[in-house]
Amino acid sequence: MTSMFEGVGIALESIRAHKMRAALTILGVAIGVMVVMVIGALIAGFDKGLSDMLATLGPKTFYVGRFWGGSGNEDPDDPNPWQRRPPLTIQEAERLEALPTIKFAVVDENANSDIVFEGKRLGAVSIQGRDADWPKIAGGAVYPGRSFSALEDQANAFVVVINTKVSEQLFGERDPLGHRIKIAGLPYNVIGVFDPPTGLFGEGDQNEVYIPYGTLVKNVPYWQGWMDYFVAPEDSVPVERAIDDVTMALRTMRGLRPGQPNTFDVVTQEKYLETINSMTGVFKVIMIVLSMVGLMVGGIGVVAIMMISVTERTREIGVRKALGATRREIQWQFLVEAATLTTVGGIVGMVVGGTIAGLLGAFTPVPAYVPIGSVILALFGAAFTGLLFGIYPASKAARLDPVEALRYE
Repeated sequence: MTSMFEGVGIALESIRAHKMRAALTILGVAIGVMVVMVIGALIAGFDKGLSDMLATLGPKTFYVGRFWGGSGNEDPDDPNPWQRRPPLTIQEAERLEALPTIKFAVVDENANSDIVFEGKRLGAVSIQGRDADWPKIAGGAVYPGRSFSALEDQANAFVVVINTKVSEQLFGERDPLGHRIKIAGLPYNVIGVFDPPTGLFGEGDQNEVYIPYGTLVKNVPYWQGWMDYFVAPEDSVPVERAIDDVTMALRTMRGLRPGQPNTFDVVTQEKYLETINSMTGVFKVIMIVLSMVGLMVGGIGVVAIMMISVTERTREIGVRKALGATRREIQWQFLVEAATLTTVGGIVGMVVGGTIAGLLGAFTPVPAYVPIGSVILALFGAAFTGLLFGIYPASKAARLDPVEALRYE
């Protein structure tokens, strides 16, 4: 331990005495560590945001759609496979919801339309047509006010729940409840304000309103053919059994024979996560490559500065050997010096990278979260770089002949 602390002290003194030379060595390591911290924070933040988003759906909720590109059923020779599949229908959703293993199946249709209130117009607002169970999978909260009831849903009532951003832009400080807004030229009663959870890239902050599914279909021009469902099993039913029941029911309703492929996709949260993780895997490889380049640049600098240090301290090495220092002690001292240099670079890169990640998370929609694992990995990588690239200079110092070293001027 004494020799280690001595090596650390000598390394810090070398940094003070040769600031420019040390800074160039530290810079390469700092860049590599900074890259590890920033990309690691982005990936960790993305994973955390994705987990939080899926948690709002409920752990057993799964998706049923006309076509989902991550299902593994893609045909490279067929660029538009969805054209061969019939759209999902509201009747199919009602049949699924009637299954004894299914708690609810939330239908989802989308449109864009202008919204007008007292002469103030919001353009291209996202209009979500859903059934009365939609708050169960949306996360957030409807307050003040309420969502539309099952009776209003069945009656295709002209009621609307607006999100907080629409409320702020149309009503400002006024209470929106009870007022009428026009969607696609028709009046709707505002019955609630939805405070949505923040999405992965801030998509919870866009203009959205929610109206009964039937109301949207009858009165708002929408993108036909892209209805999908969010299906939740009963609490006591395993998700695998619910998926089997939904798949069998849809195949039966569509008259599919054994051996024919499904004309719909059923996607669990685990499958969705697998697809996302395969995408983030590319960024992980990029992180490793870029950080290795930075650490190698820093490592080459370590070899250079340590070789200069060995030359400058040749007489000192001779004196230490004459006083009984062994090769192992000399080698250990220089390895500790090299590791100290790169660790300082690692700390600098960690501070800069953590600051950048914090700024990204605070001032942009990009999620960034610095896990403790990234900090440990960054510091370990920096120290290991010093040890690895310090082996040659340390070995050269340890092999010096004490007599020749004492004569060195």
